[in-house]
Amino acid sequence: MKIDPAFVLHETEHWRLNHHQSSALPGYLMLGAKAPIHSLADMPEAALAELGGLLAKTQRVMEAQLKPKWLYISRFGHMPGFPLHFHFIPVYGWVEALFWQDERYRVLESFGTQQKATDGAELTLFIWREFGESPAPPSVQGPSVSEAIRRLRMALNTQDNT
Repeated sequence: MKIDPAFVLHETEHWRLNHHQSSALPGYLMLGAKAPIHSLADMPEAALAELGGLLAKTQRVMEAQLKPKWLYISRFGHMPGFPLHFHFIPVYGWVEALFWQDERYRVLESFGTQQKATDGAELTLFIWREFGESPAPPSVQGPSVSEAIRRLRMALNTQDNT
């Protein structure tokens, strides 16, 4: 998949960090292998050596710049044509509030506790459906996607120089 350069935040020899191109949620990032590899077990040692530092650096920068309530880091990886990649999904307080206000997601309560609590799977589903697939995503509170990209790119480049 070709990634629009406007969405790319950072690159190393083996990895590319970009904003998710089809998500309206500011700061939803993807860290993908540049090689067409689908398994960590098949990655070259040098790529694996870069990975841990990139995961930590991305988390550190996202938490400092965007201040999400939670940050989910996940690998789903079963889509044909996509190399190994990780999702960085910021969950802001306002996103969680939108989840609780949307009655369509109350059916999920029957599968879990009856308390006002949710888990990462439910919020991830909400984010994917409402910010990624909806033709009319919710209004964003805080920085826009382009502002989040700018801030994260600058912070990542500043960290490289320190």
